[in-house]
Amino acid sequence: MDNRPCIVITGAAQRIGLHCARRFVDDGYRVIITCRHWRKEWDETPLPGIEVMLADFSSEEGIHTFIAELRAAQAILRGFIHNASLWLDDSAPEAFDLMMRVHVQAPYLINQALPGLFDVNGTADIIHLTDRVAHVGSAKHIAYCASKAALEALTLSFAARLAPRIKVNSIAPALIMFNDGDSPAYRQRTLEKSALGIEPGPEVVYQSIRYLMDNPYVTGTSLQLDGGRHLK
Repeated sequence: MDNRPCIVITGAAQRIGLHCARRFVDDGYRVIITCRHWRKEWDETPLPGIEVMLADFSSEEGIHTFIAELRAAQAILRGFIHNASLWLDDSAPEAFDLMMRVHVQAPYLINQALPGLFDVNGTADIIHLTDRVAHVGSAKHIAYCASKAALEALTLSFAARLAPRIKVNSIAPALIMFNDGDSPAYRQRTLEKSALGIEPGPEVVYQSIRYLMDNPYVTGTSLQLDGGRHLK
């Protein structure tokens, strides 16, 4: 049995989630990530120190299956990071239901199971990755925004329920990383939306997670990670 404190990051097969997983490995933690499908490149290039748990949060059955498998893994949790996210256009069939299941129902059901998995003698953190639009609304992406706003509400409710033993916070990012196919014009428009005007990269998310984990006096908060968009 691996007795090291464990960090679980959902939806961490790539980009920000995978970067954070690798950083936690460097810090000496046992790290479990979830993803929906195994990636072929991992057969040739394994993920050192990272355990991959396949999980499908698009159904209630899939959520309960993940909870059972996490219990079976006998991990002594230090932190659980809800990073799994789904981006669908409002016009897509079942878009609202699917995003509410991944962004709200999965964290809701998982969080109820977590108190029995954290180290009873140690510090414990649950962190929800939401989105800046949860605080300001979105005329174009109403369903996505509503689901992330509901996740912000879960942050407050679980922080109240699980205190003082478990801290519960959220991180609400705006631009962190561009996609490879983003055009120069799109990149420029997006950079101009924030006061700092930079593409910060995934390390700022890891730094934010560590701040929330390392600070013993913060719970029920939403950390705005948006480069000062509210100033523009």
